[in-house]
Amino acid sequence: MVAEKKTHEGVAQFTTLESIFEVMRDNPIMDLVRENPVTRHVVNWGRASSLWPMSFCLACCAIEMICAACSRYDLDRMGSIFRVSPRQADVMIVAGTMTKKIAPTVKILFDQMPEPRWVIAQGGCASAGGPYNTYAVVQGADLVVPVDVYVPGCPPRPEALLFGFLQLQEKIKREQPLLLKKRGLSE
Repeated sequence: MVAEKKTHEGVAQFTTLESIFEVMRDNPIMDLVRENPVTRHVVNWGRASSLWPMSFCLACCAIEMICAACSRYDLDRMGSIFRVSPRQADVMIVAGTMTKKIAPTVKILFDQMPEPRWVIAQGGCASAGGPYNTYAVVQGADLVVPVDVYVPGCPPRPEALLFGFLQLQEKIKREQPLLLKKRGLSE
């Protein structure tokens, strides 16, 4: 069998997304761009300023979450637009009491969200089980999904949820995902 001669050797052919990613991964100029602090700041600003939470309501805290999205508090002005599909959202707000019956569904929805993704636990029930210390209630959303920001209260006011979003934005701005990926500490 005669080996075929490649006529386009040394030429980057972008026929698939993987070939584009391969060229970008192995490019030394892209490494310099990624390590530039200005680039990192702009990327983190963009990530923090366009949070799309998933409208996932479990109990009474959901009313306060809905109120935060309405015209008086207007969560949209912070770039947060509620999505109904986990594949379009990057923030999960666990608003209310999570029972052990709904916990597997919460985990499945979290796994369906694209990376990077964050979780806000809204209210005392989502944070630590609230007043329901029973066999049927999960004693904290962090036992099911990794929580980034806790919003205390029973139920917390819409201002508290807005403050939780501000805290999440500050956390995202401090992240250095490219440095973690380079050291092999992230996926």
